[in-house]
Amino acid sequence: MRKSYRVKKEAEFQTVFTKGKSCANRQFVVYMLEKPGQVHFRVGISVGKKIGNAVARNWVKRRIRQTLTDLKPQLKQDCDFLVIARPTVAWMSTAEVKKHLSHVLRLAKVLPANNKAKSEELQK
Repeated sequence: MRKSYRVKKEAEFQTVFTKGKSCANRQFVVYMLEKPGQVHFRVGISVGKKIGNAVARNWVKRRIRQTLTDLKPQLKQDCDFLVIARPTVAWMSTAEVKKHLSHVLRLAKVLPANNKAKSEELQK
């Protein structure tokens, strides 16, 4: 995923936290803030130290980025969203990360609900 698709600055993170809406499941929390007129979505990823050491945290971030790259055509384009990984993600396989992240993105209405079959195909 290109850097232009990322929320990078602390002020941008705080804006999404304070003004955005949140949805969660046991594995991820997603904050979403609509930005009308924005060309494409931007995402910020947060993986805390409870997940594990730097190797484990980077592994989780790579899996989240890969899932978002796979889902890129279906994702809502005019929004910023943050993905926060919870500690249970550290022991999940790549397929499980895709499944649970797709679920929470549908709850947040970043990923359309009718794409459930498509997201299941991507997991295979």
